[in-house]
Amino acid sequence: MKNNEIRKLSTEEITKKIEEYKEELFNLRLSQSTGSLEKPSRIRELRKLVARMKTVLRERELNKEV
Repeated sequence: MKNNEIRKLSTEEITKKIEEYKEELFNLRLSQSTGSLEKPSRIRELRKLVARMKTVLRERELNKEV
C-alpha cells in the first residue's frame, strides 16, 4: 500500500488496518520463533506500513490543531 492510497482512507479505516496489521505482525513473530516462518521480509514490510499509517494519522491530528 502506497502513501497516496493510505491518505485516501478515512481515519477509522486506517486505525482498523493498523490493528489488523499489528495482529498479523504478532502472528508472524510467533511463527518466526517456532521456526516456521516462510517469508521473513513480510515482518519488515508490515512494520513500515504501520509506521506510514501512524504518520498519516499524526499529520491529520496536527492539521486539525492548527
